[in-house]
Amino acid sequence: MAVLRQLLPVEWIEPLWLGLQILLILVAAFFLQRVVARCLSRLAQRYPLPPELIMPLRGGLRWLIMGSALIVVLERLGVSATVLWTALSGFVAVAAVAFFAMWSVLSNLLCAVLIFTVGPFRLGDVVELVDTIDKPGVKGRVIAINLLFTTLVELPETGGALVQVPNSQFFQKSVRRWRGADALPLVGEDTPKGN
Repeated sequence: MAVLRQLLPVEWIEPLWLGLQILLILVAAFFLQRVVARCLSRLAQRYPLPPELIMPLRGGLRWLIMGSALIVVLERLGVSATVLWTALSGFVAVAAVAFFAMWSVLSNLLCAVLIFTVGPFRLGDVVELVDTIDKPGVKGRVIAINLLFTTLVELPETGGALVQVPNSQFFQKSVRRWRGADALPLVGEDTPKGN
């Protein structure tokens, strides 16, 4: 600091020091975000986690780290912590209202995470949502699972149409499941071996 005072005018030292602090905060946040992304990639390689789960998690953590860095930078620039917390609490209140407004979508997202992690069924399985014991529900082979819907191809006797079932339905109703090779054949498929 003493060397800087000899080389630069006094009024330049404070802004340069503040700029250096801000730069260090942003560089630290960038490297922290990279380390977290690398750890998530390693976690996804070690455990069979689908990209549909890892990508939003990585993006959310990136926003959290960079948002925290922005708050620290604003505090270094002299913005009051009270003002920051007031703004943040207002944002959280609005987000809570939006959360309740989008409850059905968010429940499907949570159920998708549970389907990916718990694995009650997989691609290629035949599943049936049972309304009641004596009344059959939707039945078909699972061909796709995304964050909102599970796509089934109906069995030939019911028309073979594509049906998109909200993921939350698999946790609200009873589900019958036939695993991959043991599953019933669809239109154009050969019967499973051993039958």
